[in-house]
Amino acid sequence: MYPVLYSFRRCPYAMRARMAIRLCGISYEHREILLREKPQTMLDVSPKGTVPVLVTEEGKVIDESLDVMLWAIEKSGHKLAKTIDASMPWIHKNDTFFKRNLDRFKYPNRYEDEGETSQVRDEAYKQAGVFLAELEDAINVNNGYILSEQPSVADFAIFPFVRQFSKVDEDLWVSNSYPKVREWLDIFLGKEAFSDIMTKQVVWSPENNPLIIQF
Repeated sequence: MYPVLYSFRRCPYAMRARMAIRLCGISYEHREILLREKPQTMLDVSPKGTVPVLVTEEGKVIDESLDVMLWAIEKSGHKLAKTIDASMPWIHKNDTFFKRNLDRFKYPNRYEDEGETSQVRDEAYKQAGVFLAELEDAINVNNGYILSEQPSVADFAIFPFVRQFSKVDEDLWVSNSYPKVREWLDIFLGKEAFSDIMTKQVVWSPENNPLIIQF
């Protein structure tokens, strides 16, 4: 019996959940979904319909990405546990302030009630830059990562969102004034663990044999 994870490959929330599970060496059943065709089995356990959704061996449903990360860390006794408390303010700002502006930078057409598309996009980029500048300073002061010389829960929880931001306009990203953040992101994108969790999987169907990911 394995825990079951409903996931969507490119979703940053699902990405950080998979990354934590991979780092903690927890084997699980992977169920790749399409956001436009959510399986009823997933909706039955988590009606809100967002990924990730984890169903533990005991049948407990965890449908918040940060909670999946914390579950994996606690279950495995991973050393990242020592960084949880200090990571929380960073994660909160990422998940609220930065994510809000990331969405408006990437999808300005969805926020036409807030102004002209170009204005929404430009303002979102400016505001996102406030958070990126704080990351830049922290990474510089702490010699490579957000909290210290070693990666923390904050690093693993935040990098998928910075990755998504970087892909909206790659030329703009390369030319921006956050060299330490770019180096930091490249470290995570170059990790074997990241390559592992980004392996393309077939869309899950109840008729398929279970896809067990073992570490």
